[in-house]
Amino acid sequence: MTSIDELFQKSGLPSKRKLDPVRDPTEIYKSAKFSSSSSSANRHARIDDQEVDIEAGPLPPRDDDREPDDYGPTLPPDEDEPGDDEEGRFFGGGITRTEREILDYMDSATGADAGAAPADDETIDLAWLKRTALSFEKKINRNAELRARYEAEPARFIDSEADLDAAIKALSILSEHPALYPDFARLGSAASLVSLLAHDNTDIALDAVEIVGELTDEDVAATDEQWGALVDAMLEADMLGLLVSNLGRLDEGQETDREGVYLALGVLENLCSKKEIAEAIGEQEALVKWLLERAGRKEAPVTQNKQYAAEILAILVQNSEKNRRRLAELDAVDQMLQLVAAYRKRDPEKGGDEEEYMENLFEALTSIVDEPDGKAKFVEAEGVELCLIMLKEGKLSKPAALRLLDHAAGGPAGAGVCQKLVEAGGLKTTFTMFMKKHDNQATEHLVGIFASMLRLLPADSAERIRTLAKFVEKDYEKTEKLVKLRRDYAALIGRVDERIKQEKENMDAEEIEAMADEWFSRRLDAGLFCLQTIDVILAWLVAEDDGARKKIRTLLADRDETFAVIKETIQEQIDGIDAESDEGKDTKEMLTTLAKFLQ
Repeated sequence: MTSIDELFQKSGLPSKRKLDPVRDPTEIYKSAKFSSSSSSANRHARIDDQEVDIEAGPLPPRDDDREPDDYGPTLPPDEDEPGDDEEGRFFGGGITRTEREILDYMDSATGADAGAAPADDETIDLAWLKRTALSFEKKINRNAELRARYEAEPARFIDSEADLDAAIKALSILSEHPALYPDFARLGSAASLVSLLAHDNTDIALDAVEIVGELTDEDVAATDEQWGALVDAMLEADMLGLLVSNLGRLDEGQETDREGVYLALGVLENLCSKKEIAEAIGEQEALVKWLLERAGRKEAPVTQNKQYAAEILAILVQNSEKNRRRLAELDAVDQMLQLVAAYRKRDPEKGGDEEEYMENLFEALTSIVDEPDGKAKFVEAEGVELCLIMLKEGKLSKPAALRLLDHAAGGPAGAGVCQKLVEAGGLKTTFTMFMKKHDNQATEHLVGIFASMLRLLPADSAERIRTLAKFVEKDYEKTEKLVKLRRDYAALIGRVDERIKQEKENMDAEEIEAMADEWFSRRLDAGLFCLQTIDVILAWLVAEDDGARKKIRTLLADRDETFAVIKETIQEQIDGIDAESDEGKDTKEMLTTLAKFLQ
């Protein structure tokens, strides 16, 4: 019998596979956990209609005067041999005659190759799904048994591999019929598809990943119930664990593996559309660590997969407090800050993968620092100092750094960030920026930082006194700038309010209620949040400094206005606060106290 090494030599291709002991066929698809150094992560060429397995290689030419059994793998038993079905697929191991007759009947009933796509005029319904599911399971079992029996002779199972490959691809049609998703899951086929992620042939595994991605894609017209039934079955089959295993064994130096990583990341993005699933992904420590490692891998230029890994991290933490805390625990803040530090002075290529990569890292950081643990890690990793450097020297990174600093300083737990900002010389940097002309977003973040410092810095502390002094210096020029900005935003919102008033005239109460959210959105777009924040700062200055109180009153009088306009805005904020949470109660109490100083 020709040895496996001789087969590889005759194929002219190097062997990448180290043989393992023959395993029981029932374990073939359950050995899901691979490591990046696993010697059993073998590779076959992608199997299309005419391609040849690179491990098996082509068979030697047949010599007419030689007996068939003198060389090459032994042929399957004849179809008439007892115990075999018409394709010789089971070799008498595991099914009864009755079961074989049922399978043969089902084969004849389909009237076509079981792995082929349905004919154009074939109805895609439950009956079709049952036939397809049965055929799919048969091909999985056949391939598993042949691989277990002839593991050292790849030529003996190459045909079954091709059949399985075709059967996997044929499932793509299901994405056009999501009504069948619950039945696909109920029949066990969703779990079987997921089990193929553990297939020794990584091309088969990646085909399964691709189909999972197609079935779970957001463009599929599935209802939440249909999509959920499919995904729940896949998750129950340990899809997340198998994805991690695949990511660990893929070599992105090979194009096919590189595409496979991209497909796996696409599946993760699909799953993150549901918060509870995104949080389940966040609990996979190995997966999160892989994402952090992949996002931090040194590459020039930044590749699509590196950018995609950063994007998945950003998606995980955007809407999940649990994931934010989880990444903070894993020191993701420190790792990401080191990655964005490369853009202190250097800009990524505009419009390319690297620019999107940088933005995704900042997006992830901005979400994480919204949590108290994230703020603490941010200070510990010198994130305040890095952001201040970017505000002075950065270009494309400057807006993102300003937004990150605003989020880090905000909230009840932001006091440490505010103190560090003053200690690191941030007052000069931020107030110098404030006096220049900026777009609405930059202005919003700057006044947000000032409001946080006035609210959170301890009374009579050196940091608070230095902050208040900035509004007083140079004849209250910063305070005057605040009042000017207030007028601009009030004018914009006034015009929006006038249009809303006109629209209300022809509406009944029910229509007015239905439009409430739309009108509020318009007011926000006009700068409502910025106006409210500015008025909170002005109220703090009125309450804390007699000179600032006199200056603000004088500036307002230039337009025949009084403190009443500021109080009105603050009262609107009080009315809109949900006082059930601790933070809501504290905010309401603070604003109510400030309003009293505006009498």
